Amino acid sequence: MAAELDFSPPEIPEPTFMENVLRYGLFFGAIFQLICVLAIILPVSKSHKTDSDSFEPKNSETVKKPKATAPQISKKPKKESKKKR
Repeated sequence: MAAELDFSPPEIPEPTFMENVLRYGLFFGAIFQLICVLAIILPVSKSHKTDSDSFEPKNSETVKKPKATAPQISKKPKKESKKKR
């Protein structure tokens, strides 16, 4: 009975090129996601050098108001339909 048991390791085929690409792609994707989540969670210190001009009040000439967008003419109002009961 002991002669019938085969304790040799199973034969595992060598991974193909596409399996390697998929494996490492998943690793890089997971690392990228961790970096993105950490960038959202952890505050980033601002190392920008602020100019003294940024603390002065701005004139009305330097402040530009965004232009209001014109409503699109091509859009038609939706017809209101009554609910069937």
